[in-house]
Amino acid sequence: MSKHYVIVGGGVAAVHAAKAIRDQDPDTEISIFGEEAHLPYNRIKLTKGLFTDLHSDKVLIKKEKWYKDNRITVHTSTRVTHINTDRRQVETADGRQIAYHKLLLCMGARNRALPVEGAGLKNVHTLRDLQDADRLKASLESGNRIVVIGGGVQGLETAWALHEAGYKVTVVEAAPRLMIRQLDETSSQMLKDTLEQAGVKVILHSGVTSITGKEAVTGVTLDDESTVACDHVVYSIGIVPNTTLVKDTPIDTRSGIIVNPNMETSTPHVYAAGDIAEMNGQVEGLWGGALEQGRIAGNNMAASEPAAYRKAVPVTFLNAFGISLFSIGMTDESQCDLSVSAQENGIYTQIFVKDHTITGAVSWEGAAASLVYKSAIETECSLEGIDLSRSLSAIMSEVQTRLPN
Repeated sequence: MSKHYVIVGGGVAAVHAAKAIRDQDPDTEISIFGEEAHLPYNRIKLTKGLFTDLHSDKVLIKKEKWYKDNRITVHTSTRVTHINTDRRQVETADGRQIAYHKLLLCMGARNRALPVEGAGLKNVHTLRDLQDADRLKASLESGNRIVVIGGGVQGLETAWALHEAGYKVTVVEAAPRLMIRQLDETSSQMLKDTLEQAGVKVILHSGVTSITGKEAVTGVTLDDESTVACDHVVYSIGIVPNTTLVKDTPIDTRSGIIVNPNMETSTPHVYAAGDIAEMNGQVEGLWGGALEQGRIAGNNMAASEPAAYRKAVPVTFLNAFGISLFSIGMTDESQCDLSVSAQENGIYTQIFVKDHTITGAVSWEGAAASLVYKSAIETECSLEGIDLSRSLSAIMSEVQTRLPN
């Protein structure tokens, strides 16, 4: 009997797993089962390109021809409802039972629900899939006031798209600064200033305690009891892995499905990757990580020589409000020995140093400028012998000479 590789979920991890399997085995059967009505698409576009045509082929991870050429069957609008790990079968909502040789779980995650009174009112939105984006855009009217809850990357990209489309936007963030996981204090303040100069109101260190309105939203109440009037709320406050499918199986879970570095679960022949996968107590929740986990899982499902997933250095790019900045690696000053910052040629940059190596960098430069910092962090390039009191450009010039070609 020919081998059948079954992948549950239709995101970037699923697509790159299927590609890796096909690279290893040119003849085997590969099936992807996704609940949405579309071929797997780039979810990053939901915020980065909210008001573009999100139903065009440009949003797809791979076009239909690629799946045909690689003999990968994609079952859209198909929900898998049960896994029988003893029989090595999955069952779909319409009653089909599909046998698998190896199974990969890529069900992703859902956006964390807003745990406040009024969260169920009309015009409260979150952006996780194309339907969410379609509903939000269809409900907007000229002159609407919108509160975006969450000052992370997704929240700010959403705020930018809405601001660009002409809506009055207020960003509410519970943390003391914007993008607190990626930016140092100076960059975060610069970002806040940029938003406010563009006409976006920013409220920091404030939680939303309730959303007001009878049927539809009329405003939000903050934890200092002040109110912000609005017609829509869009929230982005983290993710929760979609583990419901494995609830009654022997597959171990905590926050997500627990995997080892080979992306194997606790159950033989079953793998997991992407936003559903938990490794070393952490769900990574990053696009690049999901892509690589899918590739590693697919390779290990089909190859004789297993490969281990190595967590990549996190890289964040923000292109919004007329600015372009990047954050790479660990940028928490409290965990560093020292940091070096500079404003050179009108561009702010800060590097973070621990044990004589660069652990992180933040810069208001374009993406191309990030490569040298990323390479220095990934290779743990030694700063021994470099005078860190010199200009940052001089330091990085010396670092560049020490990087592998």
